[in-house]
Amino acid sequence: MAKILFFLLFAILQVYSSDIPEFPEIKYKILIFEKKAELQKFLREHSSSKQNQIKNRVITTLNRKSLRYFRLKEPIIVPDTYVADLRAYSVFPDFYPSAKDIPKIIVVSNVYQAYACYEYGKLVRFASAITGKRSTPTYPGRYALQWRELLRRSSFNENWIMPFTWNFHRLTGMALHQFDMPGYPASHMCIRQFREDAEWLYYWGEGPKKDEKGGIIPMSGTPLIVVDFFDFKRRTKKWLELKSNKEKIDYLPSNPMEVEEALIPIVHYPPELRPLLSRKERIRSETALDTLIARGILPKDIRLAPSNPLIKPKKDTSGGTNNTKTQMGSGSP
Repeated sequence: MAKILFFLLFAILQVYSSDIPEFPEIKYKILIFEKKAELQKFLREHSSSKQNQIKNRVITTLNRKSLRYFRLKEPIIVPDTYVADLRAYSVFPDFYPSAKDIPKIIVVSNVYQAYACYEYGKLVRFASAITGKRSTPTYPGRYALQWRELLRRSSFNENWIMPFTWNFHRLTGMALHQFDMPGYPASHMCIRQFREDAEWLYYWGEGPKKDEKGGIIPMSGTPLIVVDFFDFKRRTKKWLELKSNKEKIDYLPSNPMEVEEALIPIVHYPPELRPLLSRKERIRSETALDTLIARGILPKDIRLAPSNPLIKPKKDTSGGTNNTKTQMGSGSP
């Protein structure tokens, strides 16, 4: 009986993973440039020019940063093979069995500063990410895509322009979008991406469904799961410790749609929007900090930065509408 079950499971996995390419082993090494000329030569060879496009995408993705952040005497990770399909460098498994019945899901790792997109358990996209800094972290848990905007101007600072925005937490303004990629957690709870990834995700993701009366069904957009939390006291970056592309995250949730919705402390909600929280949501957010500390997710000495007030929207003279009611708390990089 056990043997029959084994072969049945094997057959199912073969069906679901049959069109996932098998990438060869790609080994990594660490480079540290001591001389300016050597660094400049490396940057030229990995520039964003058409002839170096693949090398540029690979090296920036592996290091989670734009070339302008490559510095002398700072370690960078380099592969022995350059492949156009960035899934070859994924720290996430090529197949996620627990997501085989989910049409689309996004899985984010703070630890590895990266995310993966799956369709029915198959990896369809791997990308680097920049998540929240220590005082405004990207909290672990389950979210869902809420709404999108092609070119978003932040509700907190009009100088923050965020192309290809996908909001995944309506009131706090947490969103996926293109922005500066420095190679370490630096955002205000958001998930930053390179332009190519942000644009792809913008058209791939799906917003919430509506009921028969046209009302939005909560948490019905493409699910997004943040599976871990960044250790801000750790001196080395986890992605720089990888030896090859065969090293994968092995702690993806076994029941992704049953993952607890993210706990977000009340300080991160804009003051103007807190009255919109239900009684249950308010109690949950007011106790979130203590809960996260008790669970060992946040350190006891954490100092969180409170949300800034929302700026008053300017009148739209172009004939469009400023939809602040449905796109509240929308945007901080």
